[in-house]
Amino acid sequence: MRASPPLIAIASAMVIVSAAAAGAVDTGAAREDPFVWLEDVDGERAMAWVRAEDARTAVVLEQDARYPVLFAEALKIAEAKDRIPQPHLFGGQVLNRWQDANHVRGIWRRTSLADYRKSEPAWTTVLDLDALAKEEKANWFWSGADCAEPAERRCMINLSDGGEDAVTLREFDLRAARFVDGGFSLPRGKQDSAWQDRNTLLVSREWSPGELTRSGYPYVVKRVKRGQPLSAAVEVFRGTSSDVGVGPSSFNDGTGHRALVIRRALSFFESEHYLVGATGTRKLALPSKASIVALVGGRFVVSLREDWTTAGATFPQGSLVSIDLAAATAAPEHLRPTLIYAPGPREAFEHAVATRGHLLVSVLDNVKGRLYVYAPEPGGQWSRRKLALPDNVSIQIVNADLHSDWAFVSVTGFLTPTSLWLADLATGTLATVKTLPPRFDASHHVVEQFEATSTDGTRVPYFVVRPIDMKRDGSTPTILNAYGGFLASETPYYSPETGKLWLERGGAFVLANIRGGGEFGPAWHEAGLKTHRQRIFDDFTAVARDLIAKGITSPVHLGIKGGSNGGLLMGVQFTQHPELWGAVDMQVPLLDMVGYEHIAAGSSWVGEYGSVSNPDEKAFLASISPYDNLKPGVRYPEALIWTTTKDDRVGPQHARKFAAKLAAMGAPYLFYEVVEGGHGSGATLAEKAAMTAREFTYFWRKLR
Repeated sequence: MRASPPLIAIASAMVIVSAAAAGAVDTGAAREDPFVWLEDVDGERAMAWVRAEDARTAVVLEQDARYPVLFAEALKIAEAKDRIPQPHLFGGQVLNRWQDANHVRGIWRRTSLADYRKSEPAWTTVLDLDALAKEEKANWFWSGADCAEPAERRCMINLSDGGEDAVTLREFDLRAARFVDGGFSLPRGKQDSAWQDRNTLLVSREWSPGELTRSGYPYVVKRVKRGQPLSAAVEVFRGTSSDVGVGPSSFNDGTGHRALVIRRALSFFESEHYLVGATGTRKLALPSKASIVALVGGRFVVSLREDWTTAGATFPQGSLVSIDLAAATAAPEHLRPTLIYAPGPREAFEHAVATRGHLLVSVLDNVKGRLYVYAPEPGGQWSRRKLALPDNVSIQIVNADLHSDWAFVSVTGFLTPTSLWLADLATGTLATVKTLPPRFDASHHVVEQFEATSTDGTRVPYFVVRPIDMKRDGSTPTILNAYGGFLASETPYYSPETGKLWLERGGAFVLANIRGGGEFGPAWHEAGLKTHRQRIFDDFTAVARDLIAKGITSPVHLGIKGGSNGGLLMGVQFTQHPELWGAVDMQVPLLDMVGYEHIAAGSSWVGEYGSVSNPDEKAFLASISPYDNLKPGVRYPEALIWTTTKDDRVGPQHARKFAAKLAAMGAPYLFYEVVEGGHGSGATLAEKAAMTAREFTYFWRKLR
């Protein structure tokens, strides 16, 4: 899940009363769930139901005359050889994970920085996952790599079975391009590791059966020595089963400083941080809503999601501060932070990475990207320089090099093909390295930014990508998208698939910056937490009504889509305002909000949604739960609900039960479940392209 405190209790009570008045379900007794058998993810009966549903939907969508054309276009985009290979700087080289028609599972490959800057780099394959899967008769897909700093030669490779979050960890020699004989190897599980030194790992995993949190994550960290069995690992830290999870991290800077930190997640947004030393662990006196994001010049860089008053100073939420590592090691209970960055009224911190001697920080200014370079100065201070980049675009930090002051930055917009820039933070200079060739004709569209007024008077910005010659008569097929949760910001981005399969054919696309996200900092997120979540749903509805009022579209031509938490948003809009939508696309969604805590990793999101163990929160969850608020006799639009069997984060149970309940009521719907892919649309490029084609076939069928 795309990964802050609630607001005042009076507003919470008002939301609950309003929801109850709207006809919320009775939560006084344990509900009966006739479709609980679909929660048996791999059960024979459940999978038989899935196969039958997939076949029924395939007849509707894949036999539509538009589908083969849309699939061919989506696959061509997905497998294009001239995609920008995303760079990762390791060990003085550029590494890239690549999938195409010849590498279905993918390869890990490398080249030099100088060669990468050429139009046709000379790549050398480091790891071939197709060959590995074939050799081991396994279903391996890439899930990341952690290379030991500063040498960055030895890496722990994360191998996923079919794309699930649970992984197998194996030690890999990057220079020799092979797995290390007798090296570190940890069997499958939800687990984290961090390098303590060349021969030592800190690992959090299920060491003994059942030693997991209620969310399904580990809470015990042990030290694993090279050559020793896992049974000989020595415990370093232990949380509790009521935590969300506990995991280790290693921080290194370009001047030789190093710190091992254990993060104990008490909730999805609240954590404790512990420094690991030779004699044990010591708790850092950081606020619970704070994150360590980097180490630069012997200073921790900390992101604050709540105000922090300490040592006679107050640092506002949304700020970045630095803390001297040596001082924190000597007295972790007495921290003296220094301000690096504080947001303006319409600004929000996004991301920060460290190079050898600088800190690169991306922020949003009214949902538009800005980039700053900070350098440590004497006395704990920081200098700042703004990098000159295009306006009205999204800026994403891709990767940075610990051994130099180079960093890769991505620049993108709805109609602007993504470009990759190389920034020299020491000089503040930028150079375009690669630009994605246009994937669709953008000359007939224009981008505009508007604001809708939500139920409580809050101004909610949104972007519209529409045909230049659009008639304002409500006839334009339009897709409205949003996420609205977990402090995740939604910014303009270049989508070749949306452009080619939708915009180029005359459609419009809308991205709404509703509350729950991080577009305007932690407060924008906090406004929609737990029993305040109706505000998020009202924001989305307000944008839809504003689109209709402006004549951009109308309910019969308006479709909506969202995934994961955004899938919950779609489910709520489906049940609360079925009259507003011509199509509803629910992607890997949460839908059973009364039962979500016992499904997959659901318990980890109590900080976002609330818990049925709290009576007020239970009442609110029941009032908005899409699964519980489906009612016979209501005229619902025909929804497309899809998920994956291998999704061990949200789980396919939500989508399955929602579809089955619609079927029992005789309501129209389409359901599809991809077997592989984890919390996404598939594990291979072909699977992803097929799901994309199904979605746009669905939208064209419903909204034209």
